[in-house]
Amino acid sequence: MLTGIVIDALDVARMDRFWRDATQGRTGGLRLRFVPTATPKTAHKNRLHLDLAAGPDPEAEVARLLDLGATRVDIGQGDVPWDVLADPEGNEFCVLRPGHPGVLADSGLVAICLDVTEEERHAQQAFWPSQADWHAVESHDWGFRLRRSPTSAVSLVMGPPAAPKTARNRLRLEVTRHDREPGEFLDAAGNEFHVTS
Repeated sequence: MLTGIVIDALDVARMDRFWRDATQGRTGGLRLRFVPTATPKTAHKNRLHLDLAAGPDPEAEVARLLDLGATRVDIGQGDVPWDVLADPEGNEFCVLRPGHPGVLADSGLVAICLDVTEEERHAQQAFWPSQADWHAVESHDWGFRLRRSPTSAVSLVMGPPAAPKTARNRLRLEVTRHDREPGEFLDAAGNEFHVTS
């Protein structure tokens, strides 16, 4: 079962504090686990990012996140109805406004987004439901969405555009499986993920 996200961090304590405050502890039961690294984030967009709900006052929520240490970033998103920010170490995340498709909560973590190319889509759509033990609730031209249950606040969203895979992913999914050895593995598109028992 998908149980968390592993995030590389130059400053583990700072990143843990930022994300705890940013999500207000609302992660749908998923654990955000920070592991030390000496390698800073590159200029490339991450292949995995998190989406937060903006709540009824999006401007106030974005201001709160900026006060916590987030920054505005341009990853080529153009004119979109959500805000793109980065955490203190440059990891992009989105702040989704009320009425955004698929958002089932008004605050906290609402989506984990993994880049999937059109060529990888069918392989990933077969791979991740079995690994995560989450189920498809939507499938569209833009990609697909999985949830632990139909009413779970957090969804796993997969679709384009896909950032090039140039190095080990800074954010990785973590699944708990009792039928596999713990360790780090690759999914159907070459993205690292963790297995714990």
